[in-house]
Amino acid sequence: MTGQRIGIIDIGSNSVRLVVYERTDNGGHRVVDGSKRSARLSGEIDETGALKQEALSGLVDTLRHFTRICSHHGIGHIRAVATAAVRNATNRRDIMDRIKLDTGLTIELLSGEDEASFGFLGMINSLNIAEGFLVDIGGGSTELTLFRERSIVASVSFPFGCVSLNKKYDSKEGLSDDALKGIESVVAEAIKGHAWIRESSGLPLVGVGGTVRALGKIHQASTDYPFQQTHNYAIGKEQVDGQFDAMRKLPLDRRRKLPGLSKDRADVIVPGIAILRAIFRAVRADYYLICGAGLRDGLFHATRFPNRPKLDDPLGFSLKNVCALHTEAPRQHVMQVNRLAMELIESLLPREETSEAWMLLDAASQLYRIGASIDYYDYARHSFYLIIHSHLNGLSHRQIIMTAAIASFKSKGRAKTQIAEFKTLVSESDLELICKLGLLLQLAAALDRTETQSIGHLIIRATDSQLLLRPLQPRGSMAVERREVDEIAADFKKNWGLLPVLDFYHRKN
Repeated sequence: MTGQRIGIIDIGSNSVRLVVYERTDNGGHRVVDGSKRSARLSGEIDETGALKQEALSGLVDTLRHFTRICSHHGIGHIRAVATAAVRNATNRRDIMDRIKLDTGLTIELLSGEDEASFGFLGMINSLNIAEGFLVDIGGGSTELTLFRERSIVASVSFPFGCVSLNKKYDSKEGLSDDALKGIESVVAEAIKGHAWIRESSGLPLVGVGGTVRALGKIHQASTDYPFQQTHNYAIGKEQVDGQFDAMRKLPLDRRRKLPGLSKDRADVIVPGIAILRAIFRAVRADYYLICGAGLRDGLFHATRFPNRPKLDDPLGFSLKNVCALHTEAPRQHVMQVNRLAMELIESLLPREETSEAWMLLDAASQLYRIGASIDYYDYARHSFYLIIHSHLNGLSHRQIIMTAAIASFKSKGRAKTQIAEFKTLVSESDLELICKLGLLLQLAAALDRTETQSIGHLIIRATDSQLLLRPLQPRGSMAVERREVDEIAADFKKNWGLLPVLDFYHRKN
């Protein structure tokens, strides 16, 4: 792949989207531009199964607009794909030829299997999950995938989606009982021929795409959820059923006013969730899990990393990416602090019993200085904000908040104030862990206060009352480090019951 920016265009059955990805000079990846146009192509099919010419002209106009945006960014490679609406249209060849002639874009027509595969890739690279069902409810198709050990076991693409079923079972005045039964029967009939769908009960149903993201936003708004992110958001069956029962009785004009629901999805959200619930019951899932990544993210990984698009460690990739996007932090110092922090926790907490604590400290110690990219003198406060608003794939919302609080830790009082708005997610015992891990991070940072990586090998030994820290043949006097350790010693002992002592004699040559 040549060039630092790539454009991904997704011609979906409900909307057409552009995302521009950039690779920075330091190896970080980020979205630098994007655009969305509602298209409802699945609702613009005539009686012969062809996409109407008026809809095609509108699509071409949108794609011209997107190519101009890409040209502005100097993008040499645009990957444009089309899904069910174009795939199922009887005039699909004419559609693709017209797009090529008028915009210069060569469209990849994804099969249902391709669509499921890219959606799975986007999901599995953004969640710490090993098995489950994945569902992507589009405008004209619905993909369902069973995965185990982070690999696809089976998948199928059904020829219906929220737009096509809304056209058949109009929900403008609310969704009647008969219409709901009609949608559920369509889903049930489609599932009949696929035994694997009914043979793996008790797994999560992971949802990608606009329908499930909208469901998450509506639910969060109705419960005053304090964390503004739907990715990795779990919802129980009863909660979804209650939300749906209330929503389907509303006419479209009242639905448009629902907190959290965008107006351009208000007409198709009800049939979309009806499909989702029917699939949930069919697979006998345990709970719903919303994933903010999907087809376009999968396309990005497949395009940028064609030889190895699936990540082994989504969280590790995220941490490296965030660090690469905030380069003001001194890299060698941060790596040293991370190493020392993990050696300290190894001496105090057995990993097999406290794996979450290890994970949180590892993440926090890699990110604790990213706030310096805004202002060094107040980097802790800025680090908290940046971590809260970063993509840390593989961490739950609670764990992201805790990571941010550990990375920016100064005192228990300050940490309590920082997490106050998230009190429904972070418990009192979580606050105690934040304090303990925050002090471990402070101690690790104190041991490299001069940012010279003077400690090569550190022997750590806990006695009844002390935590003895003995560097072997350190470089330099370490007088600054000793002073820094002494300054946090009292707080450390209060939380850990051990007084840290930098215990060595510097030998002059």
